[in-house]
Amino acid sequence: MIPPGPLVVICGPTAVGKTAASVEVAKAVGGEIICADSRTVYRYMDIGTAKPTEEQRREVPHHLLDVVEPSEVFTVVQFRDLAEAAIRDIHGRGRIPLLVGGTGLYIRAVVDGLTIPMVPPNWEFRARLEEEAKRLGPQALHRRLAEVDPVSAQRIPPGNVRRVIRALEVYEVTGRPISSLQSRIGSPYSVTMVGLTMDRPKLYARIAARVHEQIRQGLIEEVRSLLARGYSRDLPAMQGLGYKEIAGYLEGEYPLEEAIRRVIVNTRRYAKRQFTWFLREPRIQWIDVDDLPPAEVARKILEVLGKLESEARVWYHKAK
Repeated sequence: MIPPGPLVVICGPTAVGKTAASVEVAKAVGGEIICADSRTVYRYMDIGTAKPTEEQRREVPHHLLDVVEPSEVFTVVQFRDLAEAAIRDIHGRGRIPLLVGGTGLYIRAVVDGLTIPMVPPNWEFRARLEEEAKRLGPQALHRRLAEVDPVSAQRIPPGNVRRVIRALEVYEVTGRPISSLQSRIGSPYSVTMVGLTMDRPKLYARIAARVHEQIRQGLIEEVRSLLARGYSRDLPAMQGLGYKEIAGYLEGEYPLEEAIRRVIVNTRRYAKRQFTWFLREPRIQWIDVDDLPPAEVARKILEVLGKLESEARVWYHKAK
């Protein structure tokens, strides 16, 4: 039998340095990067999503960037299917796929072959529950979820309103808890998972610095261009970090300083949720990146990977 092909996962919170380090790792092992990020799939959204630079893309092939228009709905199922196709393609050329990003559900969907209920979005239902969350607080929705799907309520924190609403939406349509409709069929890959972490104060300082750098790079102009193209600020894509806050500034709701403050605060909250998600994954081998340069972080990742490159060559030889 042909052994399962290798898959390297590099994950962690936003701004920890995954992109630059993964490029160095990919160059070292003959790999290609599959971006596991729920925002970089959108076209025209480059600065606010911190996409890999043109130089990084020339150095190493990147997959699943700029997949859909900001007006399109993009689901976990679509990501899983596209990522699996990219992995087959990369394996077929004798190279190593690196699944890199901070969207935990996307990573789990690929690593565990997660099956997900095919329930299309009901925008009217979602809008009604979003309004209810604003009026009564997110705890009200979470209590409702706990009544119909206590397993999901245990997994999803009350503050993650979007996932709470999705779980309620699936129950509304199917009459069954989303937790009973999700299953893991097991990974068809030989998976190595590496997580990057650092002290919270240092990470939060990095987040603030990156937000200010994104403003300098032209984030305001990027959001203005998206609005001018006709992409409503109410679209799911435009709810991403940096975009919803800057859109509020552009529409006169608050000054720029307040918009920047909101981006920083919301990004810090997102990083905390990412930590919570990834710390529940026992397969992740953690590396404290501290203030190390990308090449040194990559060296530490390669130490964790150990004999991956030689093992991959054995796999490829048998597969041929």
